[in-house]
Amino acid sequence: MEDKILQAIEGLKNDLNSKINSLSDKVDKQGNQINLLSEKVDNQQIKENTQILKALEHLAQVNKAEHDKMSLDIAEISGEIKAMRKGLSNVELITASNWGDIVKLKSVR
Repeated sequence: MEDKILQAIEGLKNDLNSKINSLSDKVDKQGNQINLLSEKVDNQQIKENTQILKALEHLAQVNKAEHDKMSLDIAEISGEIKAMRKGLSNVELITASNWGDIVKLKSVR
């Protein structure tokens, strides 16, 4: 009778071990699936981040080009203003000379 009990216990032990092994295999498979999904998500995130970075880099290049154009425009405008100031100074000198001539002509009368 004790042998039968031992055999029954041994049978239960074997059943439990096989069920544990089966569950362990299932858990391993699910772990592998989770890893694959995680890699897919990571790869997708990396691709998305790369696209965002490329778009930002392009935008930075466009902004730099616009900034350079504005700098050139400002330099050109600055040069024109300096030329206008020089011309205005010449007009002031000529006007002063003309006023001097007018005063001389008035004094001759």
